[in-house]
Amino acid sequence: MEILDIQLFQIIVENSYDYLVAFSSILAQSIEDPDILGQMQDAWNNFLESGQAWALAIGAFLGYTFKGFTG
Repeated sequence: MEILDIQLFQIIVENSYDYLVAFSSILAQSIEDPDILGQMQDAWNNFLESGQAWALAIGAFLGYTFKGFTG
């Protein structure tokens, strides 16, 4: 039974090797700007300044209104 377990483990490792190599390369990336909260704040400010917030609000309102006509 132990031989079967070892063979099964070897098959799993051989089949997942490509995945593990790709995953480890993602983990090995260096982060140039680690200020995550600052990046989120910049993205939110850009969202507001570019008018996308108004487009979202108008689209939600019109979508809800037209849903009432077809519902």
